[in-house]
Amino acid sequence: MTIRSQVYPCIFYNDAPAAIEWLVRVFGFERHFIAEAPDGSIAHAELRFGQGVIMVGQARSERGWASPRELPAVNQAVYAALDDVDALYERVKTAGAEILMEIYDSDHGSRDFAVRDLEGHPWYFGSYFPHV
Repeated sequence: MTIRSQVYPCIFYNDAPAAIEWLVRVFGFERHFIAEAPDGSIAHAELRFGQGVIMVGQARSERGWASPRELPAVNQAVYAALDDVDALYERVKTAGAEILMEIYDSDHGSRDFAVRDLEGHPWYFGSYFPHV
C-alpha cells in the first residue's frame, strides 16, 4: 500500500529566501518549486524531504503569518522521519545549528533529536514513521 502525504506544513519566515537556503544546506531539503513575489520575497515555495513536502512563505503580519522571531513563544513544531538519523544529526551539528535536544534512543524505539532553525522554528527528527 502506497501512502502519500495529505498534510503539508506551511512555515513562515521573515527572510524566506535565506530560510530556504538554510533548510537546503543544513537539513538537506530539496527545492521542488519556488515562486518569487514581485518584491523579491517568496510568494510560495515547496521543499521536499524524502517523500514529504513543506511549504515555505514570507511572514506577512497583515495575514497573521509570523516568524517565531516575532512571537513570545511557539506552540508547534515539525517532525520529520528518516532512516539515517545519525547522519543528519552530524550534518546539523557541523553546520552549527542550535541543538534543542541531543540525539537519543526513545522508550518507543525511535532515535531522535531536536534543533531550532535560523528563525526559531523547532524541528524534531527521528526514525519513527507514524504511518508504518
